[in-house]
Amino acid sequence: MRNCRDLRLVAAVALSLLAAACGRLVPEVEAPSAKPPAASASTALQTGLREGPPFSQLSVTQEDAAAALLSFHESCPALTRRTDASGMTRPADWQPACDAFATWPYGQAGAFFDRFFETVQVGDGRAFATGYYEPEIAGARTHLPGYDTPVYAMPSDLVRAKAGDAAVLPNGRMPIGRYDESGRFVPYYDRTEIENGVLGGKGLEIAWVRDPIEFFFLQVQGSGRLRLPDGSVMRIGYAGQNGLSYTGIGGLMRQRGLIGTGPGQYPGSMQGIVQYLHDHPEEGRALMRENRSWVFFKELTGDGPLGALGVPVRRESSVAVDPAFVPLGAPVWLDVDRREANGLWIAQDTGGAIKGANRFDTFWGAGDDARTIAGGMSGRGRAYVLVPKGTLQRLGAR
Repeated sequence: MRNCRDLRLVAAVALSLLAAACGRLVPEVEAPSAKPPAASASTALQTGLREGPPFSQLSVTQEDAAAALLSFHESCPALTRRTDASGMTRPADWQPACDAFATWPYGQAGAFFDRFFETVQVGDGRAFATGYYEPEIAGARTHLPGYDTPVYAMPSDLVRAKAGDAAVLPNGRMPIGRYDESGRFVPYYDRTEIENGVLGGKGLEIAWVRDPIEFFFLQVQGSGRLRLPDGSVMRIGYAGQNGLSYTGIGGLMRQRGLIGTGPGQYPGSMQGIVQYLHDHPEEGRALMRENRSWVFFKELTGDGPLGALGVPVRRESSVAVDPAFVPLGAPVWLDVDRREANGLWIAQDTGGAIKGANRFDTFWGAGDDARTIAGGMSGRGRAYVLVPKGTLQRLGAR
């Protein structure tokens, strides 16, 4: 959802987008009194692993386990062939559990996880969880009166630099940008340039939307639904990003005293942020343009939205993680101070702002309730990652 997919509206004190590490952008919410714990190591192995309690001692309902089991099964084709960036597991480690699904009794989902998995605490295990969802806004397939904000597909001139044409990024990859008329590699067009029409007339428009503010936040979510004039729905998903860093406008607004609890301030929530942008259109436009990042989309015609694994993310079952600390496709158990987020999840997505050990972004589907839950989600507590039995012994982590 998601360079691979990142997003959503967030109703908390700060909004910030994840720079599309895998297909979508993901926002990071700042809790009122503290920021999410920063990563002090680059992988789970470097952070340190400890054996957790047996799965049978975790508070997991049969209904929760059954939903997680279905999502785990959907992840298996990717899980058994991709390299685990956390360093904890190997593709073959997951094969026994994936093979067992075909004959496992559906009513014994909890026993499935107890049979094939052990729990591991990454670092201190202290979790911070936010939420995201799939927004729906008014849109049209063609440029109709009132629908003046274009939804662009990936431009062909948005490319990675060739070796030697730019400095290598910290992750070892070349940066994203474009080659100008002289053949020199330069940053890609930013939000202001794109809004001013630099991509117009190139045939990149796949749709048009009515409200540019709602579209800004749909870009943060990384995927969404366009409600067309005839009542039908067009689903769009993350196709790529312009390579420029994301700036969260919620943080800027808080720094400038625009949101908070004081006199004349707007509430530090999604609703408060959106209301300010609508009440102050010129200042709001300038504020949004301080986020130079721009997300490109593609139409989705199958099941979805898709996460970083290339499989559909499911409400109350899928969670975005930092793959350097949680294997993509692995089950995750959360016990935080937001009851809705407690239970078993499957790591199926990533996000530029979902970084570090024990940082999670829970998915809540579409609709008004999803928007409400995701927008207000900010939970702290404990997390365990479920890995195939024998992993800790192999790693010498017991």
